[in-house]
Parts: sequence; structure tokens; C-alpha cells
Amino acid sequence: MLAIPRLGVGPPASVRKYRAHRASDCLAHLDSPQPLRPNPVKAPIHLECRALTKTLPSGGRDLTILDDIHLAIGAGELVAVLGPSGSGKSTLLGLLAGLDRPTSGSVLLDGRAIEGLNEDELALLRRARVGFVFQSFQLLGNLTARENVLVPLELIGFEGARERADEVLAEVGLAERGHHYPSQLSGGEQQRVAVARAFAPRPRLLLADEPTGNLDSETGERVLQLLLDMRARHGTTLVMVTHDQSIAQRAERQVHMFGGRIVRDTRDEEGSVSLGPAADRDGEISADRDATAS
Repeated sequence: MLAIPRLGVGPPASVRKYRAHRASDCLAHLDSPQPLRPNPVKAPIHLECRALTKTLPSGGRDLTILDDIHLAIGAGELVAVLGPSGSGKSTLLGLLAGLDRPTSGSVLLDGRAIEGLNEDELALLRRARVGFVFQSFQLLGNLTARENVLVPLELIGFEGARERADEVLAEVGLAERGHHYPSQLSGGEQQRVAVARAFAPRPRLLLADEPTGNLDSETGERVLQLLLDMRARHGTTLVMVTHDQSIAQRAERQVHMFGGRIVRDTRDEEGSVSLGPAADRDGEISADRDATAS
């Protein structure tokens, strides 16, 4: 799970209720093939990581979470990141968002390296350019749906914030539910509020961590379609972590991870490699191994 972004000092009244939450990734190190080095993308690069590595101390040794990740994402791309549990998907998403610091390597957003920014600079960057959708919704229980959507708008001083909040709530089909608190909404409705909140400031980049993971299949399908439709209308770059192959197939590009490395990128099929039996046990990417072996 990703962490809620740091909000900085002196927020408006409705934002002062905001309560930040942190969740750490506990991922097991897995043996895997050598990392895949992708070819350059054709579209202008919006988001890029170079030789990205993340290690954590564990029992007197370093536990490798991410190992030499190279990834370039073009402006407006829809990318699904897949892999078994412990492959480093959510850790990668957190590093791309600047919510965590890499051990080594670099993350660039619109050509600007973000790992050297201080916390206040990162918070400002995220507020202006990055939207988030979390698996567990991460709505503030003491704020109404409308107030939840207002939080990121007021943080950046968005002109016409209230009108914009009403607009995106209508876009997700909740125009009449803005005065309700999260506890008064179903899971699907809460995630629709979270999608509205993410799109409200018109971010150029949206990061989604298992956005349908806490929903039943029918509700998850509706939320996913809403997310994809809004992304298409707004021209947003979307990077989405998922365990579900059927969801990933809706993306224009699939990036497969295993043991903290990128082992397949469908943008460059010639670089595909066999993923090994551990991937098969999760039932997520075994079909890809057959395709790449042919």
C-alpha cells in the first residue's frame, strides 16, 4: 500500500482535519532473471527511473526490494505493473511518486530528478502534478465526500475549488451524495469519491495501487471503467499496479515484475524472458512465459 502524501504547513480549514497515514512494504526477496533494459519510448518521456534500487536492513543483511529498475513512461500512456506478491510493485509506485527515497538511482518527472528534493518541495510537486488512487480508498472519515474532494484543490489554491469538486463528483455519478460521509457510502461509492479526488486538480500523472482490490468483481469493473474513461477524457498518464491479469490487459502496456526486477515489458516483446515457477504459483503471468518461449 502506498502512503498518503505529506501535506506541508498551514492548510486551509477543511484540510486541517487531514490525518496522514503511513504503511510500509514488507516484501520477500526472490531469485529472478537479469533485469530488462527497455528501449527508448517514442512519445515524450513523462516519467522515468534510472538504475533504481531499494534495499532495507533485515537481520544483519540488506534485503533487496528493487534491483536496478529502468523504466521510461511516455506522456499520456496507460501502463499496468504486474507481478506476484513481494515483487516490488507498490514499492516502485511509491518511489515514482516521491513518497519514499531510493537507495540508489534516480526518478525523473518531466526531466526533473525528484530524489534530491526536500520534503516541502516534494509535497508541492505532488500537489500540482500527481494524483493517487489507493486500494483502501483513504478517505477522511470526518469529512464529507465533497470535502474529501476539496482537500487537494484547497492545498494548491485551485480557483473555483468548490465548483470543481461538484463537477468531478458529478462525473463519477455522485452529484447527489457529496454531503454524505464515507461511512454512509458503499465501497464502490467510496472508491468513486477517491477517483474524483485524484482527478480534481487535473494532474498530468495518476498513480493507482490496486484500485479495485477491495471491491467485488462487478463493482470493481464499474470503478475500473470509470477510471479508464476519465483518464482518456483528461489525457492523463496512468500507472496502475494490479495482481489481476484481466485488468492489466485493459492497459496499452504491461510491465511485469519478479524478484524486484522488471522481467518483461510488452512495449518491447523481444526483451521478454521466462519468469520461472514462482510466478506460476501466483497464477498471474504464467501464460506470458509460454508466449515468450515461442
